[in-house]
Amino acid sequence: MSIFAAAVARSKNGWTASELDLSALADIDEVVDALRDAEPDADLALLFVESDDEYLAILRLDEGEDVRVFGSDSAFAQESRIGSVLLGEVETPALGLDDLAAAEDEDDKPADPDADPIGDAELLGDLGVNAQRLLALCGMEGMLPSDVTAEICQRIGCGDEMEELREA
Repeated sequence: MSIFAAAVARSKNGWTASELDLSALADIDEVVDALRDAEPDADLALLFVESDDEYLAILRLDEGEDVRVFGSDSAFAQESRIGSVLLGEVETPALGLDDLAAAEDEDDKPADPDADPIGDAELLGDLGVNAQRLLALCGMEGMLPSDVTAEICQRIGCGDEMEELREA
């Protein structure tokens, strides 16, 4: 299973992006520690984990707060050790994709009815990506996890940093 994990962190000096190796991490606490270590002075850190052009998990760590987790599809936890580490303890379903029909733009393609998003879909709400938009992006036909990550990063202000990381 192909995994790309990118940490983006915001500190008083702006955004930074770095790739994380999750292969040796055994549980969510070790992932959180690795995210903290990526930019120790960050007031906000996000981890985008893309798997096989199929699944996306997003972790958010605010200074001194508990980690918040969102997954584009609960199947990621069953199909991958990394998915299990990231999403294994998440029991809360995200807002249903059926609830998004009214919120989607006319240009958006219908949401994937087979997807089962889980976790905190509001984790990016204060950054300009509300739950409905996040779920719509994840459920849009033809959108890869890397496309969703790029769209989110552009919207929250770290698109250039993420693009540079991918090109490195």
